[in-house]
Amino acid sequence: MIFCYDKLWKILESKNMKKTDLIKEAGITSNSLARLGKNEDVRLEAIAKICILLDCKLDDIVEISQE
Repeated sequence: MIFCYDKLWKILESKNMKKTDLIKEAGITSNSLARLGKNEDVRLEAIAKICILLDCKLDDIVEISQE
């Protein structure tokens, strides 16, 4: 499976948030952020924290394909 977090980066940009802000405010690890940046799989707990912070749903920040 291929994960794509481009939607997340667009949301952050629209909210004028930096990736470091995401780490601090969502309470995720820098390792999780690095995995997001590489479009790798990330623990669902980290994704949930991001969704709660940004008040969005899972499909608002990640796309999954089977390529």
